[in-house]
Amino acid sequence: MPVMALDVGTKRIGVAVADPSGSFALPILVLERANLQADLQRIVELAKEYDAGELVVGDPIRLSGERGLAAEQIDRFVEHLQKKYAGRIHRVDERLTTAQAQRALLAADVSRAKRKTVIDKMAAALILETFLARRRLSTE
Repeated sequence: MPVMALDVGTKRIGVAVADPSGSFALPILVLERANLQADLQRIVELAKEYDAGELVVGDPIRLSGERGLAAEQIDRFVEHLQKKYAGRIHRVDERLTTAQAQRALLAADVSRAKRKTVIDKMAAALILETFLARRRLSTE
């Protein structure tokens, strides 16, 4: 069953989906945040569109390993999402995914303006790749 990942920020939500074999993540789009209900509705619609039976949400744990304000906000977001989405929702530590995406885009010589439009979906793809790799290891 396909898996979709979300990198939830205060202004944007990056979205990525796994290929049909579950081998790699494909960054697909960035949603501009509107309000909670509209954001949740759009995510549910995308999950249906991509036939995603599972969602993976980045968990913004501090570098120290502690849960801070951002993690608490994501906890509440996931609680609301679970009420609208019937599938399973997984949480994945997203520490440094945005920094990784930034480095990859800089290495590819992507312009600053273009980086701003794709960074969030690239971070979502990294979150999803982490999840897929852990899933593969647990089934081996």
